[in-house]
Amino acid sequence: MPDWTAIAKRNSRSVQTTIGWIFWDPGAVRRFEALGLPGPVGYIASRCAPLAPIGAEAVTAAFGSIRPQAISFTFELVAATTDFDTVWRARNEAIVEGLHEFAPAIVPALEELGPTLWSVVEQLPTAGRVFFASHLRIERPTNPLLSGWHAVNCLREWRGDTHWAVVAAAGLTGIEASILHNAWLGYEDGWLPTSRGSSPDEIQIGWELLAARGLIRDGKVTDAALRLRQRIEDDTDRLTTLPWELLGESASLQFAERFEPPCELLLKRVDETAGPNYQPASRIRYS
Repeated sequence: MPDWTAIAKRNSRSVQTTIGWIFWDPGAVRRFEALGLPGPVGYIASRCAPLAPIGAEAVTAAFGSIRPQAISFTFELVAATTDFDTVWRARNEAIVEGLHEFAPAIVPALEELGPTLWSVVEQLPTAGRVFFASHLRIERPTNPLLSGWHAVNCLREWRGDTHWAVVAAAGLTGIEASILHNAWLGYEDGWLPTSRGSSPDEIQIGWELLAARGLIRDGKVTDAALRLRQRIEDDTDRLTTLPWELLGESASLQFAERFEPPCELLLKRVDETAGPNYQPASRIRYS
């Protein structure tokens, strides 16, 4: 039998990178700023657009670790300057432009595998995966490249919903999860929760909550805490094998082989446009 957990783990990195690079790309940022959405506001607005009609509270729940005030501010700014559908279309323009310029080998891969990936997406269960389900209401692009990209985006958000269910089951808040993820990756203290918009006082509360559970001792994340974070990662991999089982072993390995090289170029692009810590789900942990 194929090791589906290993396949899910391997392909999750390419799925994340295929999507995540766009949020920091100057082509997208320039378009967001032209709509009156500076910096990370464009990222929040373009990513949450499918769920936005439900409101900022639902988006906060779906995003997990992004500061609620940042999401509320995004909704206020979008209402004042533009609308979520326009932001979505602006991102689509940047995707097509950027992929052709920075990772052209991914273009035929997305165009050719897109219809097969959509057949997988259509079979994925929506129960408990509200953010993923919200993406299904969006009309599929007629452009084959964009269509394939959005199919991969659905795979990304299906895994993301699953991941946050695992985090919630572990009894962690978003800030606590970010603190543990930060330590697990070996980032400098506070980088990850700060990048999610959390204030120093909020991060301190997260540390205190973890300390009360014995996961922080003498101001340091404990080995038990790192084991918990590893278990969250392992459980996420184990619980997200279904898309690859539906795709089949041969096609799943083909996905890996075709997407990994151009995704390395896209991750390099993130390094250049945002920094080497950004897009942490794409980063390899060296223990």
